[in-house]
Amino acid sequence: MDRRKFLKTAAIGSIGLTLPPLGPLEGLAAPTAPPDLAVAHGASPEQTVKAAVEALGGMQRFISRGDIVVVKPNIGWDRVPEQAGNTNPAVVAALVKLCYDAGAKKVKVFDRPVNDPRRCYVQSGIEAAARAAGGDVQFVDDRKFREMEIKGLALKSWPLYAELFEADKVVNVPIAKHHSLAKLTLSMKNWMGIMGGSRRMIHQKLDESLVDLAMKVKPCLTVLDAVRILTDNGPQGGDLRDVKKLDTVVAGTDQVAIDSYGATLFGMKGSDLGYVRLGAQHGFGVMDLDKLRIRKLQV
Repeated sequence: MDRRKFLKTAAIGSIGLTLPPLGPLEGLAAPTAPPDLAVAHGASPEQTVKAAVEALGGMQRFISRGDIVVVKPNIGWDRVPEQAGNTNPAVVAALVKLCYDAGAKKVKVFDRPVNDPRRCYVQSGIEAAARAAGGDVQFVDDRKFREMEIKGLALKSWPLYAELFEADKVVNVPIAKHHSLAKLTLSMKNWMGIMGGSRRMIHQKLDESLVDLAMKVKPCLTVLDAVRILTDNGPQGGDLRDVKKLDTVVAGTDQVAIDSYGATLFGMKGSDLGYVRLGAQHGFGVMDLDKLRIRKLQV
């Protein structure tokens, strides 16, 4: 090799030696943060739920191997799925299956209905669907309510269902529907199903009490069922003319944000709901949808 060629080769080689070393993520595409809300629409409730949860990072983001999980639907009323009085059974079953796929040891499903529990569990379709997915479907046992300190805006203490608080993780799965007092029942109001005693007593300060309950429970994931929504005569419903089929689920971790988005399904805003306003005012979540990263999916 002559001198000129040698110097040229050495100069080229030295370029690599003088560059600073790459950091562990330099030169790679930055990981995409999951959205605040995932809104999925599709004909299959199971696939819609799966798509929404996957958009948030997958169920493994929320459930660890060996976890005891409570999936808490609304099973309050003696109504069939077509009447939209309770959470859609296919949505509940899909979440039970996803929890097991993520490694859950046991997935419990229960609620304290307003109507006769045995009829509600059967008529809603939730008992059969959840059990088919491997869920441990239970009736609420009155002996398992414990007086618990809440220190909330309205509730200082209340008998709550201890089995929910003994679980490793809680997944909230309410249905979106009209409510004569609260205007809408969405994710925060679903926690009335873990209250013992006379739940009507909280109606005098309903919005404050709903925020208190939601802050006490702290679910790891909330999936709002809007496969069918009840637009009037809630929360019990009964008339199929009040039901609107949307084939939609909304998933996230911020109950204020989910309920704010849920209001839009009824032509309302989050600020129209007292408990959403209070939750946002007290820093429990984000009501302003413009401040959220919302991913919409067509399944």
